[in-house]
Amino acid sequence: MPKDLQLLEYLESLLTENRRERFQKVLPQRTKHFTVATEDVYQLHNTSAVMRSCDVFGIQELHIVEEVNSKSIDREIAMGAQKWVDLNRYHSITDCLKNVKSKGYQIVATTPHIDDCELIDFDITKKSCFFFGRETEGLSQQVLDQADCFLKIPMVGFTESLNISVSAAIILQHVTSKLRKSDIQWQLTKEEMIEKRFDWVKKTIKNYDAIVERYKENK
Repeated sequence: MPKDLQLLEYLESLLTENRRERFQKVLPQRTKHFTVATEDVYQLHNTSAVMRSCDVFGIQELHIVEEVNSKSIDREIAMGAQKWVDLNRYHSITDCLKNVKSKGYQIVATTPHIDDCELIDFDITKKSCFFFGRETEGLSQQVLDQADCFLKIPMVGFTESLNISVSAAIILQHVTSKLRKSDIQWQLTKEEMIEKRFDWVKKTIKNYDAIVERYKENK
């Protein structure tokens, strides 16, 4: 067994049985097939709620663009999700778009104003990054110009739009449910799972660095 896996198993043995079982249950449900990006969201609780939805529906990565607004994640709203979801922060939308495209994601602009694809018809086979815009202005023109697909949630009431955190939850619940029923290879790779196990253990165990150093000395 590789030394790093021996270390990992030793560290996991220090966790409570309940926490170990939780990790074992949650990790196989994580995916990077879909990811989410928020663009200069004004209300802090909206970004925090989106992060919580990512965790709930198994989305491992969240991209937050803070070109205009820069705030800390609201821990109360996120309910600890910031420990389990990988957060990538950007100071420009250009950097965010460049990064997600380099990873093979299509850009999906969520907007109620462009008649392209309704949620029920969305093609889940493509790796996709769902972009959510500011509460009043929506997505920037730059995102709209570079979008590969426009996605909307059908609405039949007087209100023309949903809160972005509600929209994110609806979209993520729909696409991840379809994804898990498909034949698509959507789970994390073996290497990514090992990396996440180390990351989650590190965020759980107090005095992690000292414990690892002591382990290495004893070896």
